[in-house]
Amino acid sequence: MEAESLILISQIDYFTHSVIIDDIVFHDGRTLMGVLGGGGPQTAFGMKLWTQGGVGLCGGVGLDFPAEAQAWLDAMQIDTTGLRRDPHHRSLRAWQIIEEDGRRTQVWRTQGETIPIHLALKPEQAPAHYWTARGFHFGVHPESPNLHLMQALQAHGITVSVEPFREASRPLTDAELRTLLTSCDLFSPNLVEAESLIGAGDPQTLIRRLVDAGASIVALRMGSDGSLVHHAATGETYYIPAVKTAVIDPVGAGNAYCGALLVGWLETGDLRRAGMYAAVAASFLVEQYGLPAACTDRRTEAARRLAEISCG
Repeated sequence: MEAESLILISQIDYFTHSVIIDDIVFHDGRTLMGVLGGGGPQTAFGMKLWTQGGVGLCGGVGLDFPAEAQAWLDAMQIDTTGLRRDPHHRSLRAWQIIEEDGRRTQVWRTQGETIPIHLALKPEQAPAHYWTARGFHFGVHPESPNLHLMQALQAHGITVSVEPFREASRPLTDAELRTLLTSCDLFSPNLVEAESLIGAGDPQTLIRRLVDAGASIVALRMGSDGSLVHHAATGETYYIPAVKTAVIDPVGAGNAYCGALLVGWLETGDLRRAGMYAAVAASFLVEQYGLPAACTDRRTEAARRLAEISCG
């Protein structure tokens, strides 16, 4: 297959999951087709920004997976041996409809069984060399998380980071919420997602309720207002400002934030610094539609942005 990567990174330190091809339609009729998305590539970008180690991507794609998408992953030196290339199901594809005020509506172009097939990730579907990784991040539906995978990874000593795909569609029982939060090591909702899980409240209250329900490390994402990161074991809480930059499209910024947060935490052990790594990674995502241009040499600008918010 023309788009298939020949790159194999023997040591994977971090990996993530989920790939969708977005076809963007703007309010004025313009289109931007075939944009690599789905959360996984954005997360891998955030990871790659702050580590020299190997970063891998899992998920299902078809034999029609765009060569341009594969080229971006290869240029970023992201291992894609975790992408299952299904000859019977086309790659996941969705319309992303952008309104004049920035609102975005997703409409699946893909239908039927292909969606759950490609979005599935069973423990046995992750390549063997991914099981020596230090950390894994992915998104979940709060009321039906992939607990089997999360718990299997934790049992192998892999740090698990989770963000909700969306707010909960129904209230979780206390037991369901505790199981979700204790089956991961880092939990990063936005304000709406957090309130759907534990009720309305100010940011500090939301964090306290999540910790009381079993969360170990919470990163509460607040968009342009920055984020709060909290470590239950030590009681430390840090406010992390957002990096000042031109915001074109915030989609994917949360994924990049979470990938960088995981890497920052495991490589520095400093939660405040990890939060700042996360904010910097998110800032690169908001500056355009889709992913930043493929480039592994972005660390000079990342260091400048890090210094900017460190002094703020």
